[in-house]
Amino acid sequence: MMTNTSSPSSPAPDAPADAARGGEIAVAFVVAVAENGVIGRNGELPWRLSSDLKLFRRLTMGKPIVMGRQTWDSLPKRPLDGRENIVVTRNDHLDAKGAHVVLDPISALQLARDFAQKSGVDEIAVIGGAAIYEALLPQADRMYWTAVHGSPEGDTTFPDFDLSGWRIVSQEPISRGPNDEFAATLRVLERSDAALE
Repeated sequence: MMTNTSSPSSPAPDAPADAARGGEIAVAFVVAVAENGVIGRNGELPWRLSSDLKLFRRLTMGKPIVMGRQTWDSLPKRPLDGRENIVVTRNDHLDAKGAHVVLDPISALQLARDFAQKSGVDEIAVIGGAAIYEALLPQADRMYWTAVHGSPEGDTTFPDFDLSGWRIVSQEPISRGPNDEFAATLRVLERSDAALE
């Protein structure tokens, strides 16, 4: 959960064009967070948001995606198509067909950067869960933050972080469809220059 609630806005439908730190491949979190900080319940999403799932696909397609084992297990279809799936787990015998298994988050980022360079994309997508977000927060350049306008019950929350090190570069409502339990807003955050000094 963000510890500072200021929210400047400049609506824009797509990701910002700003370069990542040092012009390298950006590390981007893709996450949906409820008003109470909840991101999961019993290893699954704590809501039904079909519109956000479509947005997730658009934001991650063609990019290497990094996730923890529980997130991998929660996927209804594995691996996610059109993306190199990288699963972080301490179990080096995990049978994750169609995915690349690594033992720690930093190794996952290194592998994801290799895939991104080979395929010519400029962004890696980190898709959860909470422990992976927490471990890679210092490495993150950008967040695609779906603010879910509701407070469902859950047992997993997004790690606390200081919003003063970030700036909100755009935000837009996500059109609510008939299969969406809550309204939501997509906010794109980028690490501020001051946070890099």
